[in-house]
This record gives sequence, C-alpha cells and structure tokens, in this order.
Amino acid sequence: MRFLHTADWQLGMTRHFLSGDAQPRYSAARRDAVAGLGVLAAEVGAEFVVAAGDVFEHNQLAPQVVGQSLEAMRAIGIPVYLLPGNHDPLDASSVYTGELFTAECPDNVIVLESSGVHEVRPGVEILAAPWRSKAPTADLVAEVLEGVSESADTTRVLVAHGGVDVLDPDRDKPSLIKLNTVEKALRDGAIHYVALGDKHSRTEVGGTGRVWYSGSPEVTNYDDVEADPGHVLIVDVDENDPARTVTVEARHVGRWRFVTLRREVDTNRCVADLDLNLDLMNEKDRTVVRLALTGSLTVTDRAALDACLDRYSRLFASLRLWDSHSDLAVVPADGEFDGLGIGGFAAAAVDELVATARADDSEFAVDAQGALALLLRLADRGAA
Repeated sequence: MRFLHTADWQLGMTRHFLSGDAQPRYSAARRDAVAGLGVLAAEVGAEFVVAAGDVFEHNQLAPQVVGQSLEAMRAIGIPVYLLPGNHDPLDASSVYTGELFTAECPDNVIVLESSGVHEVRPGVEILAAPWRSKAPTADLVAEVLEGVSESADTTRVLVAHGGVDVLDPDRDKPSLIKLNTVEKALRDGAIHYVALGDKHSRTEVGGTGRVWYSGSPEVTNYDDVEADPGHVLIVDVDENDPARTVTVEARHVGRWRFVTLRREVDTNRCVADLDLNLDLMNEKDRTVVRLALTGSLTVTDRAALDACLDRYSRLFASLRLWDSHSDLAVVPADGEFDGLGIGGFAAAAVDELVATARADDSEFAVDAQGALALLLRLADRGAA
C-alpha cells in the first residue's frame, strides 16, 4: 500500500514582505504544489493522499481562495483526506462546514471530521485526530488511541497535527503529542505509520522510521526557521508483511526559497562580493532574500551598497534588510568629498555634514549621511 503524506498547505497564506505581483505568484505556487500531487501520485502509484492539518491558513477566507483551493484538490484525482489543524480547526466558523466548501467540495476530497477510524478500503484505515479548537486541552492523539488494538488484517495510518513532546521546548503544553504513547501503539501493532503536520520542515521523530512530519510542500519561512521545507513523503507499507514494514521516500516539490544572507561589509570589495553573490542566485523571481549586514562603510561605499540593493530588489520576489540583525555604520573617509569641485559656502556646508555624519548614531547623523550619499550620486551623474 502506497500513499502520499503531506501537510501544512496553508492555502490563503500571505507574507507581508511580498509586494506587487509576488504575493499572487506565491499563492499560485502553493496551489500548484497541491494540484501537482496528482502527477506525483500517478508517477509512483499512490492510492490516496493524507494532508495532516492546516490545509487552510485560517477559517476566514475569501470565496475565491476556497474555490481555487478546491479546484487544486480536484486535480489530484485520487482520494484526498484532509485533517483540520490549529489554523483551520472544526470550530463554529470552520471553513469545512461553510456553505461554499460543502457545495463545491470535489468527490475525491474527504474531511476527517470525526475522531477515530475512517476506512479507506477493506484492510486499510485512517485513524484521525482532528482539532476542534485552536487550543486543545489534552493530547488528542492519546485520546484517539484509547481502545484501538491490533488487527491482523488491517493496515492503519494515524493522521495527527501538533507538536511532539520530545521536540517542543514547552513541555507543559497540554496538547503535546506524547511520543511514548505513539511508539507503544506502533509496537502493539495498533497503528503502522504516523503522518504528522504542524512542523514545516521534513522531520523524522524518534527512531522507528514510522513517525514523520512531511513539512509544507512550499516554503513558508526563512531557512533559519525552516531547515528542510518543500517536500512530500511517499510512504510504502508492506501489507503482506505481518510487521507492516514501512519505507519513506521524500520528494522535493517546492519551487520557492526564503534565504537569509549574513555578511560583513566594510569595504567596496565586500559590496562587490555581495553583488556577485546576489547575481549568481538563480530563479530570482521565486526567491526571497533577507540580508543581515554588519560593518562600517564610507559614504561612497554605502551609496554603492544602496544602489546594489535597489537593483536586486527589482529582480527578486523580495529583498530586504533584516533590521534587527543588521548594524551598518557610515563614516565619511578623509578627503572623500575633496574632488567635487565646490567651494565657498557649499564647501563649508559639506564639511559640516561630514562632521555631523561622523558624530554619532543620532537622527542628525543619519540625515547627514543620507545627504552626503545623495551629493555623491548627483556628482556621479554630472549634476553637482
């Protein structure tokens, strides 16, 4: 028996740093990743798909988002089992019980609305632990495993969402999934594979080879938060083996990247190196770059840096300074403004700006640095 394990589609997600046409393209990529599961399923011969929670970004979505999402699921063409998670729980405002969803839901899409066993076909079952609120007060997996025992003729997949106690630093969170409980159920033969959602990076939990987070099929955060996003898991369970041997293969399907670059920039050579690194990055229109820059630059070099960032901000889906992790000082170099060919009051004003720019990190210093940078740019264009 072979199926696809995915999670955390979060359809309808927006990212504040995407502007212009980047946000619509990113949203389309998330839907395309879902629709593309049909091609992958046909290639590998998967019987069905399980989406382990957070199918939607939240329950209050525009009708267009819901309609387009359902069309993407329809395109998969095989049964797709959706588990409500913490972003889209089965509460009073649930998207899954809304008029639009219920009217347009394709025949191949099944919402795992009830806790417990759902038959996929004779001999194959899903054991579901859906979220009914954003803050469960108990381990939903432990609750659904109560009373479930081994069945020699049944292969059972547990589909759940949330943090696992061995990975979560907040051990007092009541909703945490207890790995010991899950592994006991695996040893007892009550379940044979655990499909988890919530963690957006592909992650194996424990050492059984049967407990996995698939991660999100399309990246949602920067690489310091999501180390390994963009995957779908192809899961094989040998139904002819009494032990139900499991094999898991990851397939990378994501097309976007969210990258953090940390650089020391102290000279024009550093600025040129950064320019080269950005230039060599491919698929810029699907790449988001966050820059953590530190160093001390002359006004000339800072102007070159600003010109570099301005150019690439037009090429990348997003390129911006990570302000809380950047610390750039601008210190005018001796003689940096001697060749401008100005004198008299104008020269005295430039000298005053240089002194202010060197003084401290006050608002006046920043303004003086900006004025000097503008002066250099104007001089470069022959306007000064």
